[in-house]
Amino acid sequence: MCMETSSLEQKAKDFLKLCYSELNQDHLFDKRWNEVSASIKSKGTYELLDFELNYGTKVAWRNSNKCIGRLFWRSMNVLDCRSLNSPEDIFQALFKHIHAATNGGNIKSTISVFNPNHGIRIWNPQLLCFAGYSNEDGTIVGDSKQLSFTKECIKLGWKPKMGRFDILPLVIQIGDNQPIFREIPEEIITIVPIEHPTIDSFKELDLCWYSTPIISNMTLEVGGIEFHAAPFNGWYMGTEIGARNLADESRYNMLTDVANLMKLNLKDKNSLWKDRALVELNAAVLHSFKKHNVKIIDHHTASKQYMQFMRKEKSQNREVTGDWAWIVPPISGSTMEVFHTEMNNEIKSPNYFYQDEPWN
Repeated sequence: MCMETSSLEQKAKDFLKLCYSELNQDHLFDKRWNEVSASIKSKGTYELLDFELNYGTKVAWRNSNKCIGRLFWRSMNVLDCRSLNSPEDIFQALFKHIHAATNGGNIKSTISVFNPNHGIRIWNPQLLCFAGYSNEDGTIVGDSKQLSFTKECIKLGWKPKMGRFDILPLVIQIGDNQPIFREIPEEIITIVPIEHPTIDSFKELDLCWYSTPIISNMTLEVGGIEFHAAPFNGWYMGTEIGARNLADESRYNMLTDVANLMKLNLKDKNSLWKDRALVELNAAVLHSFKKHNVKIIDHHTASKQYMQFMRKEKSQNREVTGDWAWIVPPISGSTMEVFHTEMNNEIKSPNYFYQDEPWN
């Protein structure tokens, strides 16, 4: 998809100038711009060349204000899937993405970009996500964040397993056609059981998490062209799992269980039982991923890398934009340089933008 002609022309010109300049191809810009401008005037759109799309996805990562891991923006592995039309081909490409990105545990930052003109939508918020079920008594089993999507999967015919950590199927829709689902082959899914390095009883909590966070509910915009199906991933920062997914009251809400396991005093807020439980839960996540040789980064290292990213960008005379509330890790924030750093939350292009839920 693309935007109105005048806006599209401006976005296309701005991106192509940036792309050809940063790739030291300024001498080719005028010829390319004449081609693109003519295409927009005659067809109302244009097609990005392979290297333009490749670079655009990486710059979109560089411009992602909520991402702390942008130091490695140049390393994105780009899978160009624009030639794929059939549901089965798309499913196979998504399976390939999961397998390639997981990479035997050595997670590789990857994006798959599908044709913007075929109305392809991926219903999953992430390619890998756990189901959430609501019981009649109001209790929830699994990930409460996925209650709505889980209901939609069940409506489509998926059989719920009613477990705490059930991987949901992939759901895609092309145009106005009925959405369809496919189970993800178990052999390409890596699940990490969570245990603690010193608290043996931690295993009794029976926790786990999947290896690869592949975001699939965002639109990639490059040069005015909007790709609504463009799942992408980096690798986990430990606090994403330990301080949010497993700890948030609106998610798995495990802090009380962890604190009880540690025999902490839950009646006295001055005991800082939540803080202590949170630290040990995060320690367990980092320990477990490393034990199973799955790439993960701790929040202190990630924060240092972000500051390195800022310095590198400054050396290239590029202003770094960032969302402070997202960049600062959810625990121990004030111990890190990012906490004391002012950030400009201006939105640049290319970039990634959240989509509305397709079933609403």
